[in-house]
Amino acid sequence: MLSFKSIITSAVLFASAYSFAGPGLADGAAKFVGNITTRGQVRSDFGTYWNQITAENECKWQSIEGTRGNRNFSGCKAAYNWAKQNGGHFKFHALVWGSQYPNWLGNLSADDTKKAITDWFDAVKKEFPDLEMIDVVNEAIRTGNNQYHSGYPNTKIIQALGGDNNGDYTFVTTAFKMARERWPDAILIYNDYNTVQWQKNEGIQLIQTIKKNGAPVDAYGLQAHDMMTQGGGAGGTGGGGGCLSLNTLKSVLDEIWQKTQTPMFISEYDIGTENDQTQKQCYQEQISLFMENEHIAGITIWGYIYGATWTTNGNSGIIKDGKDRPAMTWLKDYLSKNKGVNTTGLVGGEPVEPEPQLPFKGAAFAIPGKIEAEDFDIPGKGKNDDGTSNQSYADSDTENHGDSDYRSDTGVDLYKKATGVVVGFNSEGDWLEYTINVAEAGEYTFFAAVAAAGSTSSFQMSLDGNPLTEKISVPAASSGEENYDDYNKVSANVTLPAGKHVLRMDVTGSWFDVDYFTFVKGANATDPEPIATNPTNPTNPTDPGDPLAIVADPKLDESNTLQHYYVFDTHGMRMGIISGYGFKATAELLKSSSDIKTSGVYFLRNRVTGKMQAVRVVR
Repeated sequence: MLSFKSIITSAVLFASAYSFAGPGLADGAAKFVGNITTRGQVRSDFGTYWNQITAENECKWQSIEGTRGNRNFSGCKAAYNWAKQNGGHFKFHALVWGSQYPNWLGNLSADDTKKAITDWFDAVKKEFPDLEMIDVVNEAIRTGNNQYHSGYPNTKIIQALGGDNNGDYTFVTTAFKMARERWPDAILIYNDYNTVQWQKNEGIQLIQTIKKNGAPVDAYGLQAHDMMTQGGGAGGTGGGGGCLSLNTLKSVLDEIWQKTQTPMFISEYDIGTENDQTQKQCYQEQISLFMENEHIAGITIWGYIYGATWTTNGNSGIIKDGKDRPAMTWLKDYLSKNKGVNTTGLVGGEPVEPEPQLPFKGAAFAIPGKIEAEDFDIPGKGKNDDGTSNQSYADSDTENHGDSDYRSDTGVDLYKKATGVVVGFNSEGDWLEYTINVAEAGEYTFFAAVAAAGSTSSFQMSLDGNPLTEKISVPAASSGEENYDDYNKVSANVTLPAGKHVLRMDVTGSWFDVDYFTFVKGANATDPEPIATNPTNPTNPTDPGDPLAIVADPKLDESNTLQHYYVFDTHGMRMGIISGYGFKATAELLKSSSDIKTSGVYFLRNRVTGKMQAVRVVR
């Protein structure tokens, strides 16, 4: 079996440049933007728009061998020949699938099924010995007891290819090995649906499993029919809801890459809706993301002529009655100006050299000193020579729960609270990395400002991949109730070598917030960063106590009782605390405060009720 490095080298499909020329709107782009046949035909305008082709149905086993031994490759050949004759690129779809197989296959024994599959592979090899890309196995995600994304149990395919023992996907692994024997230089792809919104974890688990079993899988095809919030899932109903959250999509793509280290294709993209503006919005947000994501190797749109696609009324089409729908108008403009990025090694020429992760603020954090948790490193690209990743964070939850705009492009859950911004919603398996520069080797005391609602939260620190601390428990809120504003300081004695290193926090027990870390020289040292676990006098609301603490008493009368308010600027940075009798009176105090030096809008948040109000200050 070829190594991953040799596969990248041998699977360079296109000329030795970082973009590829040819037909279509994506001429000169870093990755292809392709489409499919229309009602079994390659339209005369295909090359006007697209530079990669997949046959919608004409290369499927049922279409080619309806009668056993009697094969008709003409429809499949038409798509293949278009690519050969026009400088485009062809993907064979698909070798093994639990749907659209010949009817006669369901009547065969396991042994006869194995022979039929082998004959089928050999026949495809004879007709297409130089395939560039192949969907080797299609829709095999196991969704339950003897249930899969397609009808594999209706045949003996699983048994013929080695079985599926409690989800080890041996039959999938076998199919990939058979494909590699016949096409040593092709990109071998696993393809499936609903892998973004609904079966993301199952898809990741399948890729992890078959790779562990030795399957020579080069890429993961995300069909991407599930790109809308309602009605956009596989099944072709379409039409409802809006676009999937862009932050969610970013997080999903990042998680799939982090957990599989497998390049992705967007293999069957469509937005099925009659609403032109919704379709345009989804294209605009999602296609641009796909083009700029370094782990996506190419995009295939699943039909472009309205009324001639698989969705309801063919409403995923982007050309209607000979005229461009707004999504197509946008796509033409975008691809003429934006060529995207590609470092997957699977398309666009020679593999790009890896790039290291970088300190977020341009320089490593000086140690001894303070590290703001939200200032984790900027991710790099690819892997180092030793195989370590150049990623700098992982957030396993796909939804961005934070309320801060700070670094919102990362998908990490950042909240406007505590000393400004904190990393919250930390769940087990998440991690963050920081480049530090230790001035002097020796003993240090490590501190972290953290808050948790329960008693099972924990994390562990490491340095350059080596454990720096044991697991550190995060204390629960002193009130015994859910309260992520009750911050505590935890600490550990550590030994640090001098020089630059990568510090990492791994979440080992879910659900806590972290504000910052501090390293102080010497063991058992005192942290100079002020923080208190509770208010000075939690029973007396006229005493603000520590600014980081909230006294929860929603029954207080704001107009008759002295209240305490956090002050924020428009960036969500906490500026301090001010006291007054209600919002109106406190706003007047804020306007006259000598601490406010600049005109602008500021926000007061009541420490008791959490209510907020804007205040305009003129200087």
